[in-house]
Amino acid sequence: MSKNVLVTGGAGFIGSHLVDALLKNGDIVTVLDNFNDFYNQDIKRENIVDQRKHKNYLLVEGDLRDRGTVARVFSRAPFDAVVHLAAMAGVRPSLENPALYMDVNVNGTQTILDEAVKLSPLPRFIFGSSSSVYGSRSGEKFLETDRVDQPLSPYAASKAAGELACYAAHHNHGLAITALRFFTVYGPRQRPDLAIHKFCQKIYKGESIEVFGDGSSKRDYTFVSDIVSGIIKSLTYDCSGYDIINLGRSEPVLLSEMIGTIEQALGKKAKIQRKDFQMGDMPYTFADVRKAQNLLKYNPRVEFKEGIASFVDWFLQRHAPAKI
Repeated sequence: MSKNVLVTGGAGFIGSHLVDALLKNGDIVTVLDNFNDFYNQDIKRENIVDQRKHKNYLLVEGDLRDRGTVARVFSRAPFDAVVHLAAMAGVRPSLENPALYMDVNVNGTQTILDEAVKLSPLPRFIFGSSSSVYGSRSGEKFLETDRVDQPLSPYAASKAAGELACYAAHHNHGLAITALRFFTVYGPRQRPDLAIHKFCQKIYKGESIEVFGDGSSKRDYTFVSDIVSGIIKSLTYDCSGYDIINLGRSEPVLLSEMIGTIEQALGKKAKIQRKDFQMGDMPYTFADVRKAQNLLKYNPRVEFKEGIASFVDWFLQRHAPAKI
């Protein structure tokens, strides 16, 4: 049975992949995206070229902090689900402009929630959170029940605050909410500011890459199709009312190994420029995904080497000179 779904941030990296899957499933999709200048907006517009031709797709360009725009989007209700992915992204940029991150990620989330709770019947609400809420840890998997009150960056703090705003909406209005904590998502269409994309581009061009620390940091890299699978399953599972669920691969990868895998896929060696470990960065992430497996039947399928090969194929199609 088809669903009517609102996706905020639906032209971005994760959002556009999710919209592809929803349209393939026969769902009706409304996207709210403001195409901000955090990175070249032409990249987002390229993500949705084919989607805009689909009869079940509607794009509304606007800011989620603009209550008039958000009210206009929600006038297309009833929605079976709202998937809220729109946010100012990135740990390091948030250190430079924390007020903007709080405004967009907290106030913007509240604006979406305020409209969602007016609907009858109430939709299922999915909040795109982040592994960054866990802060600095050592030696064990990250559990959804762990404390998240020591964020290392304004971005992490804004995501933790977004989860709290979601809980308040659930408690006061009965909105069924699932906060999905994404663990280092990568794959085709990945934002150009993220490490895998940035390293790939510099290695391809023969430029040096900046490596913060000694290469021993670890990330639980998760391929975008696995994240989308988890989001799709969160739309229909038996939600308790308010759930927090990790979506990761649960196989952390060393930074040095990540670079080596890109080198192998590109067939080029990296020129490495060592830098001190950077403020705001987490030394490692490691998702415990048992809750996702139990509730969502979540089963991440893409191995890291396979995922990097897929990303590099996409990258080379966009950047390699055409063969004559």
